[in-house]
Amino acid sequence: MYEYELYRSTSAELIRRADAEREIGRARRVRRAARRSGRQDSEGKVRQGDRGRFAPAA
Repeated sequence: MYEYELYRSTSAELIRRADAEREIGRARRVRRAARRSGRQDSEGKVRQGDRGRFAPAA
């Protein structure tokens, strides 16, 4: 009986942790979307005019 209670307790704790991680991910996505909508940019930032960074291919 003790093992079963320990199993249930551990299982419940893992489920709580997974829910918390999921909620953190949702919050990050919402913040990222809010930042992007604020600057009217649907894509991520792309650097322009930085051609001299790499040597040309042979």
